[in-house]
Amino acid sequence: MEKKYSTVKEGNMLRIIALKRLGEFDQVVKGDKGGLIEKEENLSQEGDCWVFEDAQVSGNAQVYENAFVLESACVSGNAKVYGNACVTEKAQISGNARVYGEALICENAMVYENAQVYGDAYILGNAQVYGDARVYDNAKVFGKAEVCGHTEIKGDVEVSGKACISGKTEIKGYKNTEG
Repeated sequence: MEKKYSTVKEGNMLRIIALKRLGEFDQVVKGDKGGLIEKEENLSQEGDCWVFEDAQVSGNAQVYENAFVLESACVSGNAKVYGNACVTEKAQISGNARVYGEALICENAMVYENAQVYGDAYILGNAQVYGDARVYDNAKVFGKAEVCGHTEIKGDVEVSGKACISGKTEIKGYKNTEG
C-alpha cells in the first residue's frame, strides 16, 4: 500500500504531510501540511480521510474512509469518525462516540461517551449528544440542546434551544422541539 502521508514531530504530536493528492476536488495536494495526530493509527493511510489545519486526533481515536477533521476540532479517546463525516470548527468527539455517514459536527458541538451520529445528521452550536444517544437520518441538534441516555432522534427532526431530551426516548418524523 502506497502511503498518503508522512509525519514530523511537533511537540508531543505528529504533524501530517501529504505525499499525494487526495479528494475528488484536490482538497489536499502533495506537500500540504495537515493537522496533528498522536500516532499513525489515528489516521488511515487508505481513502481520502484527512486531518486539516490545527485539528487533532489522539488516544485510540480513528479517522478513516473519506472523513475530514478540520480547523480546531478534536477527536480523542476511542472515538471513530468515518464514511464521509465531517468534524469541524471547535467540535469535540470523544469517548466511544461514532460519527459516520454524511454527518456534520461543527461549531462547539460535542459528541461523546457511546453516542452515535450518522446519516445526514447535523450537530452544531453548543449542542451535546452523549450517553447511548443516536441521532441520524436528517435530524439536527443545535443551540444548547442536549440529547442523552438511550434517546433516538431520527428523520426530519430538529432539537434546538435549551431542549434536553434524555432517558429512553424516541423522536421520529417531523417535529420541532424548542426548549
